[in-house]
Amino acid sequence: MIKLPPFLKKGDTIGMVCPAGFMAAEKVTTCIATLKEWGYNVKVGKTVGGHSETYFSGTDEERLIDFQNMLDDVDVKAILCGRGGYGTGRIIDSIDFKKFKKSPKWIIGYSDITVLHAHIYSNFGISTIHSPMAAAFNDGGNTNEYVLSLRDVLKGKKTTYHCDGHFLNRKGEGMGELIGGNLAMLAHLIGSRSDINTKGKILFIEDVGEYQYNIDRMMHQLKRAGKLKDLNGLVFGIFSDTKDTERPFGSEFHQMLFDIVSEYKYPVCFEFPVSHTDKNYAIKIGVRHQLKVGKTKVQLKELL
Repeated sequence: MIKLPPFLKKGDTIGMVCPAGFMAAEKVTTCIATLKEWGYNVKVGKTVGGHSETYFSGTDEERLIDFQNMLDDVDVKAILCGRGGYGTGRIIDSIDFKKFKKSPKWIIGYSDITVLHAHIYSNFGISTIHSPMAAAFNDGGNTNEYVLSLRDVLKGKKTTYHCDGHFLNRKGEGMGELIGGNLAMLAHLIGSRSDINTKGKILFIEDVGEYQYNIDRMMHQLKRAGKLKDLNGLVFGIFSDTKDTERPFGSEFHQMLFDIVSEYKYPVCFEFPVSHTDKNYAIKIGVRHQLKVGKTKVQLKELL
């Protein structure tokens, strides 16, 4: 049974850190202001707008210390990662989760933060939130339904999401714990301490900026590792900014994905609004959901 951290109430503190890529401080101002409007206090870590001259928001040690401090701070009830990028996998095995296991808090983010979601789910059975991060609040995004879905989840609201059907959807209904995230991260975690067991689960995956052949390769890696065989449902999110080679891959993108799982019988849907675009609903990792897939409508409903 998945363990849920306490939901937030007004006056609680949300910590913000960047455990991976660099993010300029000015890009988080709208996010901070919005979180305060929602009734929360915000504690900003040293890695937000850090002084690193590299791709990262700080050295491995600096990022580890910043995240660890927020994780151990009893006044911080949730940690919102400012951005993803790359780098969480470099520090994941050095994070001390002892206090977190005894007194869990919500870990929030997506993309490279998939490493944290998978590791915490697989090792501790604690739910986290796959959701928009700080940049999503900019340019009016703080008022759209996807960012506001994070507010609802933090307050403890059970979610029910819908999207339009797709001509390749495989109709059906399935129930199971909802797990997943970024395809590249899930593929890279295979064989590690952060690997996920997908048997009987509903798996959701998305990615950004990848060549079609590379997505095909990563999907086949998941398949060869047995991650796609015994699912109760598969949710393909939005694969944004997908690229093809000069000599084309040779099949339509969604058809390529469908062909990889065509031998299985569980429901499959495409273009669900979880992604690196502004269409990115907040989802509780590890919580039991019901997936109903039709040709014209898809519903993903939280059951716990």
